Amino acid sequence: MTIIAGFSFSRQGSAPLNLATQLARTTGEKIIAAAVVERVLPAGADPIEDEYRGYLASQATASLERVVDQIPGDFDISVIVHHATSIPNGLMELAAQHSADVVVVGSSSSGLLGRVTLGTVTERLVYTSRVPVGIAPRGYPSSPVPVQRLTVAYRGGTEAAALISTGAELAKQWRARLRIASFTVRPFTMFGGSIERSAEELVVQQWTRRTMDAAVEQLDAARATVSIPDVDVVMGTGTEWREAVDDIAWEPGDMLLLGSGAAGPLAQVFLGTAAAKILRHAPVPVMIVPRQHTSLAE
Repeated sequence: MTIIAGFSFSRQGSAPLNLATQLARTTGEKIIAAAVVERVLPAGADPIEDEYRGYLASQATASLERVVDQIPGDFDISVIVHHATSIPNGLMELAAQHSADVVVVGSSSSGLLGRVTLGTVTERLVYTSRVPVGIAPRGYPSSPVPVQRLTVAYRGGTEAAALISTGAELAKQWRARLRIASFTVRPFTMFGGSIERSAEELVVQQWTRRTMDAAVEQLDAARATVSIPDVDVVMGTGTEWREAVDDIAWEPGDMLLLGSGAAGPLAQVFLGTAAAKILRHAPVPVMIVPRQHTSLAE
């Protein structure tokens, strides 16, 4: 795949490129480090604006080159500064021009260190992208290891079955382990004290068992078309989403795979409510796959 690593013009942190190089270490593909300069008017309409945008482009190019020069290893990385009406539009234009299979961005600088946080621009990108979007946690460091385990976030339904198949294909191509995880949040007293705690725990256990059985059933269905080795199926629970996400073990080389919500447009990324909450508390890089997107797994 060709990987577009998108950078903020004002903050050229290395997290997006660090994740892009980890993917490249996994796939062996080239990377395009890209910054988008927004324009209000078409080129040539205002000489002063053209001159100013040219200045911004030269500054962005110099910043990108400094970031690229600091990356260890022998990666195929090129630098591009693109002019577009908006940063999300510009990244999508670059993805189309270079037949990129994934766009990688960083988290908001206002988020927690080591967690994934969407800023205004990245949120617009996530909700409009027609290709998978990889998101690096804030401050994500350079990794000496490739992606070693994919964790598919399972929520049930037909879209989940497709995501399991995509995850299985990716795990096979990337020679990574595969794990299916479901997350649930329950209040301190689920039923307002109407039943005893032991009965409440029984309800949770039954729900957990049904969810895991459904995930295994869809995994077995995926095995009809994809060769899938042993897969771990885990459940993360807690009284809040961060506690539920942290309830399962995470390791270096992990990546969380999320699918678009069922209400999302076909072939576009659209996060459902639960997926958006899981995303905000992810301690590892996240890849969000648009509905009916298959090129990553072809």
